[in-house]
Amino acid sequence: MQIFQWIKRMLSRIFQGKTEPIQTLKITMLGSSGVGKSSLLAAIYDQFDQVIGKTNLQIKPTDDATRVIMDARLQELKSLVGNTIKVTGGVKGGGSPRSFLFDLGKTGRSPSLRLQFQDYPGGYIESHATPENIKTVENFIRESAAVLIAIDTPMMMEMKGKWHDRFNQPTRIINLFKQAYENLDTPRLVILAPVKCEKYIQNDKDANELLANIRDKYGTLLDYFGSDELLLKVAVVVTPVQTVGSVFFSRVEMQDDEPCFYFVKRDPDSFYQPKDSEQPLCYLLRFILRLHLEKRRIPIINSILNIFGKDVAFKEAVLDFTGNCKNTGGFAVIQGANLLRIDSK
Repeated sequence: MQIFQWIKRMLSRIFQGKTEPIQTLKITMLGSSGVGKSSLLAAIYDQFDQVIGKTNLQIKPTDDATRVIMDARLQELKSLVGNTIKVTGGVKGGGSPRSFLFDLGKTGRSPSLRLQFQDYPGGYIESHATPENIKTVENFIRESAAVLIAIDTPMMMEMKGKWHDRFNQPTRIINLFKQAYENLDTPRLVILAPVKCEKYIQNDKDANELLANIRDKYGTLLDYFGSDELLLKVAVVVTPVQTVGSVFFSRVEMQDDEPCFYFVKRDPDSFYQPKDSEQPLCYLLRFILRLHLEKRRIPIINSILNIFGKDVAFKEAVLDFTGNCKNTGGFAVIQGANLLRIDSK
């Protein structure tokens, strides 16, 4: 009987595969239409291997749908021509919610972790959103270990933030978190990612002004995260991402009562060269690795934390990568340093 059971187990492993199913880490992309969510994700995908290849990690799209959409968005960004570029709201989100899947692992080996970036049409959080739309986004936030909030930086910084509330939707975002994080019992990471920010982080003075505006314009949200119930459970970081790198904000002009934002190439021969696009992922993996090192048991990501114990090579590669997290020049840990601290190997 024991021999029979052994044979049965071996056959099962042969036909079903010897490796365990890859675990999925969920991240919600948060932002309204045209704010820059797709550009941010495309920059993360495109630049990861080029910037972080030395740390022995690689990322690749899991499915054809993710690859096709990301390649199309990258082609749009790389084909920006002319010295002056007009932006009237970016690419509008349409259709239904969609997941972008990427496999992450040690270079040259099978992936160890799947990253699921959950996106949705921007209209799901705007004034015309239905209760069902809003509930969908709340559920995404509730089920995700991390939330990546894309911030249209010129909308926040220019004209004293006149268009910030309309386009970045901070009030709607606050209300989403209040519903999703009610009775929160597990640690989470929130990443505020200013995009189209090239003009605002060229020196320390400008970078400090950018951070001051985030603390001001998102003050109510930060106060909520800093409440007694959430202070020790939610880590909040700011990671500016230059999603194009070579294009700088120039001016705003009104056309038919709508703002048109103009960007210029300081060097006519410059090309697509995003900067710091790896930083959101760097902080995300640092957060997950810290939870593993604390040996916490967390229902929504416990199986993911176990990966580091089973795959030492992957853990070492992630540890190496997360040492690159920036915290100056516009980057900052607003809250939850205890959830991000990695003391030693």
